[in-house]
Amino acid sequence: MTRAVRGVAVATTLALLLTGGSAAAQKAGGTLRVYDPDSPPGLNIYEQATPFGQAPLMAVYNNLILFDQHDPLIRIESIKPDLATKWEWNEDGTALTFTLRQGVKWHDGEPFTAKDVLCTIDLQLDKAKDRVRLTRASRTSKTLIR
Repeated sequence: MTRAVRGVAVATTLALLLTGGSAAAQKAGGTLRVYDPDSPPGLNIYEQATPFGQAPLMAVYNNLILFDQHDPLIRIESIKPDLATKWEWNEDGTALTFTLRQGVKWHDGEPFTAKDVLCTIDLQLDKAKDRVRLTRASRTSKTLIR
């Protein structure tokens, strides 16, 4: 066991010496290319059934709230605002009210509103008039969620 740990330590030290600490000297910007073995059928994140379909879109869409990815524990304090600036429960804990960030617009210039949030929640709960399409054929159709 000690040999294995010593071997890993030597390999790590050697790698650091060979790279000369170049990772710290890198400049910001550029292009990150990541291999993805699948192709999302569309840009509606709710159509994606696998992480391969969802992952490329996570950098495109915002959420009301997010978990802090740097926090090693999932806890209530790890929840951070994104499109919501704050949220609060009613007195009996049965309703949650979000205050939305002001000045947010869609790609077409339309303002982001509570109706957009309600549309998304209704689609997720299968209560909407329209349904999320879960087929590759939907890539030629208009996306329901902006």
